[in-house]
Amino acid sequence: MIEEVLIWAAVAVVGTAVVWKGSGLLEVASERLSIYYGLPDIVQGSIIVAIGSSFPELATVVVSTLVHGTFELGVSAIVGSALFNILIIPALSGLLGNEQLTSNRDLVYKESQFYMIAIAVLLLTFSFAVIYHPVPSADGLLMGEMTRGLALLPLGLYAVYIFIQYQDSIEFVSEVDGSYVRPEAEWLTLGLALGLILVGVEGLVRAAVNFGRILDTPDFLWGITIVAAGTSIPDGFVSVRAAQNGRSLTSTANVLGSNIFDLLCCIPLGILIAGTATINFSLTAPLMAVLTLATLILFLMMRTHMVLTRQEALGLLGFYALFVIWAALESFQAIDVLAYIPHR
Repeated sequence: MIEEVLIWAAVAVVGTAVVWKGSGLLEVASERLSIYYGLPDIVQGSIIVAIGSSFPELATVVVSTLVHGTFELGVSAIVGSALFNILIIPALSGLLGNEQLTSNRDLVYKESQFYMIAIAVLLLTFSFAVIYHPVPSADGLLMGEMTRGLALLPLGLYAVYIFIQYQDSIEFVSEVDGSYVRPEAEWLTLGLALGLILVGVEGLVRAAVNFGRILDTPDFLWGITIVAAGTSIPDGFVSVRAAQNGRSLTSTANVLGSNIFDLLCCIPLGILIAGTATINFSLTAPLMAVLTLATLILFLMMRTHMVLTRQEALGLLGFYALFVIWAALESFQAIDVLAYIPHR
C-alpha cells in the first residue's frame, strides 16, 4: 500500500508541476492580451487573468465527471480551491509582498459582495436540484440532479458580472504601451497552455481517485485538499507576484474574480458538457457555509483600514489549517460531525 501511495503522490506532484507550467504560460498570455486590448487593472485581474488561472478548476470538473464519473470530487475541488484562494492566497500575498496588501472601496464592496451573491446563487441552484429533481438515497442523504436548465442560473449571473465590469471599463484609457505584444502568438501560447493544463489535471484527478481507493476514504477529502491545492497554486503565484510588484488591487481582484468564475462557471459548464450530475446537498451545503464564513472573515479584514495586516494574514492561514484538519478527521471517521459524508 505504501508503494502505491508513493507512486500516486509522485503523479500528483508531476500533475501539479504540469498545471503550474501550463497556467504560467496561460497567465502571461492573458496578461499580455489584456495590455494589448487596453483593459484596466481591476478588469484584468477579475476577468482575464482570473478566467485564465481558473481553467484548471474547470478542467477538474469536466475530467472528474466525464472520465472518472465522480462529480462529487469535482465539486469538492471547486469549493476547496475557493477556500484556498480566499484564505491562503491573500495571506501569502500579504506576508510575501513588498508592502501590506491594500484594497479600495470598489474592490471590497463590489467584488467581495458580488462574490457572496455568487455563493448564495450557487447554493440556491443546488437547492432547486434537490427540490425539483430529487434523487433517492439509501443513506437518507439529500441528493438532487443538476440539469442543464439549472446550470444556466449561475451562468446568467456571471453574464451580469461581465456586464458590470464592462460598464466600469468603458471610459478607461490605458497608459501602458501594448504595441510590443503580438496577439497571434499570445493566442497560440494560450491554446498550448490549455492543453498542458488538461494533462496535469488528469494526473491530479487520477491520483485523488486512487488515494481514496487505497486509503478507503471518500473522494471529498482528496478533492478538497490535494486537487484543490494543485489547481490553485497558479493563482497563488499570480497574486503573490502582483503584490510584490506593488499591484495589490490586481492581486486581490484575481482571487475574487477566480472564485466568482469557479462558482458561477466551472460547475455549471461541467454540467452543460456532461448533461446531468447528482449533487450531494447534505455535504455541499455545510461546505458552502464554511466558504461563506471564510469570505466574511476576509471581507471584514480587508475592510478594516483597507489593509490586510500581518496578524490578519496569519489568522487566515490558521483558519485554513483548522479546516483541513477537520476535513481529514471527518474523512477518516475520527469525528462524526458530518455523518453524511459517504465512505467507500
